[in-house]
Amino acid sequence: MRLTGIFVLLAMALWPAQAEVSITLILLNGKIWTENPQQKEAEAVAVSGDRIVAVGSTEEIARLKQPSTKVIYLDGRRVLPGFNDAHVHFYSGGAALAGPQLRYAKSPEEFRNTLGEFAKHRPRGEWITGGDWDHENWKPANLPTHQLIDSVTPDWPVFVNRLDGHMSLANALALKLAGIDKNTKDVPGGVIVRDAKGNPTGILKDAAQDLMYRVIPEPSPDQIRTAIRAAQTYANANGVTSVQDMSAAPNIFRVYQRMMHAGELTVRISGHQPLPEWKHLADAGITADFGNSDLHIGGLKGFADGSLGSTTALFFQPYLDAPNTSGIPSAELANPEQMWKNIQQGDAAGLQIAIHAIGDKANNTILNFYERLEREHGQRDRRLRIEHAQHLLASDIPRFGRLHVIASMQPYHCIDDGRWAEKRIGAERAKTTYAFRSLLDAGAILAFGSDWDVAPMTPLMGIYGAVTRRTLDGKHPDGWVPEQKITVAEAVHAYTMGSAYASFDEKIKASIEPGKLADFVVLTEDIFVIDPIKIADTRVYVTIFNGQPITEPAHCCYERDPSGLLIRPADGALVPK
Repeated sequence: MRLTGIFVLLAMALWPAQAEVSITLILLNGKIWTENPQQKEAEAVAVSGDRIVAVGSTEEIARLKQPSTKVIYLDGRRVLPGFNDAHVHFYSGGAALAGPQLRYAKSPEEFRNTLGEFAKHRPRGEWITGGDWDHENWKPANLPTHQLIDSVTPDWPVFVNRLDGHMSLANALALKLAGIDKNTKDVPGGVIVRDAKGNPTGILKDAAQDLMYRVIPEPSPDQIRTAIRAAQTYANANGVTSVQDMSAAPNIFRVYQRMMHAGELTVRISGHQPLPEWKHLADAGITADFGNSDLHIGGLKGFADGSLGSTTALFFQPYLDAPNTSGIPSAELANPEQMWKNIQQGDAAGLQIAIHAIGDKANNTILNFYERLEREHGQRDRRLRIEHAQHLLASDIPRFGRLHVIASMQPYHCIDDGRWAEKRIGAERAKTTYAFRSLLDAGAILAFGSDWDVAPMTPLMGIYGAVTRRTLDGKHPDGWVPEQKITVAEAVHAYTMGSAYASFDEKIKASIEPGKLADFVVLTEDIFVIDPIKIADTRVYVTIFNGQPITEPAHCCYERDPSGLLIRPADGALVPK
């Protein structure tokens, strides 16, 4: 008997009687990448409700069809487990979809004009936020100032963020409302950028942004719900069926719960709370992975430093283009003993720890904390995480495997930052930047994500980035630091099983095998056989969540005739609705 047949029989044996099992969906004649090492490839899969019940050949699975079963003929298309984005900011990303689109402004003038045009269509006095601008697209790459935008936004307070979220630009009105002027003192872990006379330019970095956030009105539950719906639509269109929200504040999590109970969630959500607030979760008796398959909490997110683009990532050596600084510790790491105490006590309460670290000194410091944690409190299944793990000392790479630290990384950042990173840190430090290959070889677990809305939530572009390392400006056709490339299979694993492991979910999803959740993504191309360069042109054909197709490309869907059979034209294409 073929291996696939064994899996079909084992799956159906789980049920008291085959006749009692309602087969609600079947996918036939595909190339299914299962992420199950005992059955790596298959042709077909059968689903009952939200669970996979059988995986095997087309011939075997077709026998399970019932009169009411929906059938999708894949016609040889590649199927993967639904993508799991291990690091997003889901609400802010959804809200940004409705904000000014500044990311691709190629000059300060285009930035100003886009913002001014957006303001014209908003009620006077309404705060304008979001933006995701990137001054590295400008020549020269000078930071904007409030004078650039004041004339086009005189009646709207503006606080628009750089795409990395580690600095934002305020206009004069916003600065006035926040009470930020020449006499305002800098805050630990943040920078108020000033001109030659000491006046704020409007740029606030890292913790200094809190001076503005405290006066920006909180969004209403309806506004949050609208943003989450927009975020879900975007996620599903890109094959994302699970996300790990690093900014799931209580007001946002409350809306997630309401949407879950209303049956409105089309992504599975793992929410993280700020590390310093660990006691709120602990006092409620919450531990890691508290919740269900749709929504859970129990993760803590801390910060060690800022970002490379904002020159606030913390390094041992100064920046080449800003030799007066080597970055800054975060507001949390500015008091290292208190940060250690939060890590220690959050861990003792059974919560999962994830720390943002970009620069090599920040990563080294957090690895030291984690090593101390295991030394003083013993080994257990903590699944400690470092978010980003971008720039590493070569000597720190083996520590990820040895300490069982998950490297939660975003490969799109590699092909984006690679356009300009070496002007900041030089070629030598770049050798261990986004060190995918070295980390895997050292035994580390990679969990891939996007950091949306810092970067697009497009896993296929992330896979492309990890496999080719071709920067977005086309200047590295053979890959930026090509020795750190990984294979397509390794990148897919990091976007599925690696990410699920990072949120304690690997037993219920992220592979296509009996008993697991029926979340799949069907692709327009087989990314395992095409030239890796063409992965950037591959699209999501259809996304299946909870055993139901939830996206409807114009060329894909199914319909049934009165007998329940799929109507399928002679050319093999699926019939549009």
